[in-house]
Amino acid sequence: MAVVLDLLARDQRPRHPEKAKRPDSPIQRKPDWIRVKAPGSPKWAETNRIVRDNKLVTVCEEAGCPNIGECWEKKHATFMIMGDTCTRACAFCNVRTGLPEALDPEEPAKVADAVAKLGLTHVVITSVDRDDLPDGGAAHFAEIIRRIREASPGTTVEILTPDFLRKAGALEVVVAAKPDVFNHNLETVPSRYLTVRPGARYFHSVRLLQRVKELDPDIFTKSGIMVGLGEERNEVLQLMDDLRSADVDFLTIGQYLQPTRKHHPVIRFVPPDEFKAYETSAYAKGFHLVSATPLTRSSHHAGEDFARLREARRRAAATA
Repeated sequence: MAVVLDLLARDQRPRHPEKAKRPDSPIQRKPDWIRVKAPGSPKWAETNRIVRDNKLVTVCEEAGCPNIGECWEKKHATFMIMGDTCTRACAFCNVRTGLPEALDPEEPAKVADAVAKLGLTHVVITSVDRDDLPDGGAAHFAEIIRRIREASPGTTVEILTPDFLRKAGALEVVVAAKPDVFNHNLETVPSRYLTVRPGARYFHSVRLLQRVKELDPDIFTKSGIMVGLGEERNEVLQLMDDLRSADVDFLTIGQYLQPTRKHHPVIRFVPPDEFKAYETSAYAKGFHLVSATPLTRSSHHAGEDFARLREARRRAAATA
């Protein structure tokens, strides 16, 4: 009960004062193909305890991920670094927006300790946007990668980063720390950026991913989008071409789910057969790995996907 009350207390904190003036958008009833088991198993509670003991933030909770029950049951938590407050106010995102607090200098050690205690063989580290920092938090990302390597040498590290917009040299700092997977999500097609992701720039994000490969071709690159935000099929196919031009290895596509009435509405619930068609098209365009289902999220099954990604690269090299 204490765990449940703790989560309820977190949810009751004001999250989006800057979105209060937006008109309400009724939340649609989810279709039958979007159903998940509520969290609460003993293993879920153990993961929750380790997260709380280390005073860490997870995107699983902050973004209201529907897969938290399944992932925490397996002790798979995605750590969200640099606080729980983002400097941007994207229309789809449930992470709190405002003026963030100063970085916690102890956070790298805390994250590394939690990774070791959970026994993770693959960990995903993401963050809020920190436009207030001169480097956007790049050095903090790099330090956390280094600390995880020291504490858990056998653990592979996947990062899901902001776009480091107007932060010269930031990307180079992160890439030099040699994450195994560099993920940066495009989130949606370019025509939807003004309303869905107004603080970002589509072609800057594509170029960011391309630049990672130029700096270190051994790092796997990954990007993801949500569907159901009003995009057209041909726009999604063009986005795939843009990512392949940037040599991105792995694409994820999932259904957008509206967090609150103040967020962007779901324009459409995309049926599973359309996700399968997107997967087929993406593989035909040359992605090493594709995950396209209604409940696909960037870090869902990340460890298993990383093993598949390595094997796909090995096979491609063998036939080259």
